[in-house]
Amino acid sequence: MSNTYDASHITVLEGLSPVRERPAMYIGSTDTRGLHHLVYEVVDNAIDEALAGECDRIRITINTDGSCTVEDDGRGIPVDVMPQYGKSALEVVLTVLHAGGKFDKNTYQVSGGLHGVGVSVVNALSSLLKAEVYRDGKVYSMGFERGAVISPLSSRKETDEEHRRRQQEWYGGQKEVSDEQMTGTRVTFMPDPTIFDLVDFDFDILDHRMRELAFLNSGVTIIISDERSGDSSAYCYEGGIREYVSYLTTGKEVLHPDVIYLKSEDTENKVEVEVGLQYTRNYSETMLTYVNSVNTREGGTHLEGFRSALTRTINTSARKNNLFKGSAEGLRGDDVREGLNAVISIKIANPQFEGQTKMRLGNSNVRGIVDSLVYQSLLEYFEENPRIIGAIVEKALMAARAREAARKARELARRKSTLESSGLPGKLADCSERDPAKSELYIVEGDSAGGSAKQGRSRLFQAILPLRGKILNVEKANPHKILKNNEIQALISAIGSGVGEDFDAGRARYHRIVLMTDADVDGAHIRTLLLTFFFRYMPDLITCGYIYIAQPPLYRISKGKAERYAYDEEEMKSIMAEFGEKGVHIQRYKGLGEMNASQLWETTMSPDSRVFKQVKIEDASYANEIFEKLMGEDVQARKDFIRRHAKEVTNLDI
Repeated sequence: MSNTYDASHITVLEGLSPVRERPAMYIGSTDTRGLHHLVYEVVDNAIDEALAGECDRIRITINTDGSCTVEDDGRGIPVDVMPQYGKSALEVVLTVLHAGGKFDKNTYQVSGGLHGVGVSVVNALSSLLKAEVYRDGKVYSMGFERGAVISPLSSRKETDEEHRRRQQEWYGGQKEVSDEQMTGTRVTFMPDPTIFDLVDFDFDILDHRMRELAFLNSGVTIIISDERSGDSSAYCYEGGIREYVSYLTTGKEVLHPDVIYLKSEDTENKVEVEVGLQYTRNYSETMLTYVNSVNTREGGTHLEGFRSALTRTINTSARKNNLFKGSAEGLRGDDVREGLNAVISIKIANPQFEGQTKMRLGNSNVRGIVDSLVYQSLLEYFEENPRIIGAIVEKALMAARAREAARKARELARRKSTLESSGLPGKLADCSERDPAKSELYIVEGDSAGGSAKQGRSRLFQAILPLRGKILNVEKANPHKILKNNEIQALISAIGSGVGEDFDAGRARYHRIVLMTDADVDGAHIRTLLLTFFFRYMPDLITCGYIYIAQPPLYRISKGKAERYAYDEEEMKSIMAEFGEKGVHIQRYKGLGEMNASQLWETTMSPDSRVFKQVKIEDASYANEIFEKLMGEDVQARKDFIRRHAKEVTNLDI
């Protein structure tokens, strides 16, 4: 290492080099979330054309070679030369950061791509990219390799056959469009395997986002297909957000039949607010927020404004209609949001997102604007619909009573703990380490697995909590019942972070909470029940990266003194082929209890050889939808989900 530090040590990254050097700065990560973010960046450009009224069809195709194609019938990226660069606008847009039409408010009044880096970032992080633009009856094309031009801009006249094919694909022969009028952009890219951990697009993840965009942009048709599997979907919702909320409440018992829809605008600040909401008799809330069709998964000032307005409006309306019984002081935010399904979408000329991945809106003035617009519109709605506000307040009052009962239950549990020698559950075999960052908690099913785990563990840093059978499905139970459940009480007590109002991730006694269940269907069900509990009642533990899933082996293969472990049937067959046919013994583990202590330690618990999967929330709205399907009341939705994904399962142990 040099002791000198002068100008020669300063590096200036030119062009798209910064993107390849620090990709996570631009797309959030290089895992599956970042991979799919590439598609979103290209699609967002097409959506911006739709927001400008210049596009009504978007098509996304996952090709057989693993690449992805995004095409639209917008105006097409300009191809004329930009004098200041001496290059075509198409090349500049694809190779220069912070270049695009989003900075010119005459071109786009509102847009999701504000930073002008989206498609150029996709180009930089793709091993190959081809851009085709249809304008003036011609096809313009360019080719790139890791952001560098390999095929300069070329143009040719589109043939009659090509035009007919495109017209058939786009409009099904129902609309005749001339060569000059039939414009658009087509981008095909292959993610760079030297950048991404995985370059395999997941159809379901993209399908979820495309349906979401179709709901948010009423009248726009979005088609997605996967040529690898044959899966395809086509979405177009004339009802927009109304239909979106109805979709969210499908299979649930609703409190009022019609979706409450509000739309208002602050012309001075150029902010348009669109809200759809509907209450169900469920206990969880679902609130999705968007800015210019961008999913702000971490919320922001628009969500804060909506929450404030909702609580204030319901309390005001309840007092006006004398709906508070006795000496009720008013309802809290948590009370009025129980069972709520809401979509909040705003359009704004100059959104200030926190980071390129646009997870959170930061405009400080938006909070007050949304609060004011929603309050006025919702107040008028409730004045015209007294029965609906009556039903909402009745449910909220029940939620408040349940919250108070849960608070008393927690206080009782705390008082009981202080009278006992230890506040920890008796079934917990704790570790001696007191530093949470070095401590691990294994949650196992049953006494048999618990016995093996206790004998095989390292008592220094590994704690074992055996649970009796399957815990309560928290998706269907009310909070008061959940907190009275013995197994859930033991779980909350062992972790130490509290729950609900008392939750504090900083108090967690372990920074590795490992779900160690059997490698069969029952084990998977128990694991899903536990994940549902953590997602609904301790989501910050997932956000902090504290929740893990152990990967116990399914087979033990031995021959003489040699032994190997396999985690699936394919690996087992591979090991058998290595050992040869004669003298091979195969043990199929039905559960963790069938392993002796040393085997469990060696395969699943030893830091030197174990495999863990860390649980992450990449898309909270998508995760919420999956938990509702798998664990909620809608049986048909669950069956449809299982049928769709059954082909992906190779080892169902039924």
